[in-house]
Amino acid sequence: QVRLVESGGGLVQPGGSLRLSCAASGSVFSINAVGWFRQAPGVEREFVTYISWGRDIIWYADSVKGRFTISRDSAKNMVYLQMNSLKPEDTAEYSCAGRHIDSGKWDSWGQGTQVTVSP
Repeated sequence: QVRLVESGGGLVQPGGSLRLSCAASGSVFSINAVGWFRQAPGVEREFVTYISWGRDIIWYADSVKGRFTISRDSAKNMVYLQMNSLKPEDTAEYSCAGRHIDSGKWDSWGQGTQVTVSP
């Protein structure tokens, strides 16, 4: 079983930056990618970005392309989400998730961390 724990959320002004961290532990070998998702109240969950665990394949949603950067430290089993030029519409709970090799599904989830962008 993979355990994922997010940290780094908070309150930031528009135009500011935050870096989220996702620490993976346990059966990390069972996943082949880590992604970040976000969900605001009353809005469908949005798939923001992901990075593959071995081949460094990276994908971004159009809504964050050019502003957010995902990276990983394989030695520490850490994935980071650097968020720059934040907008009020980026306000949401951000969760990291692991994509399982056997199912291809994002089946392991962290507890989430709140990001609020407000003056």
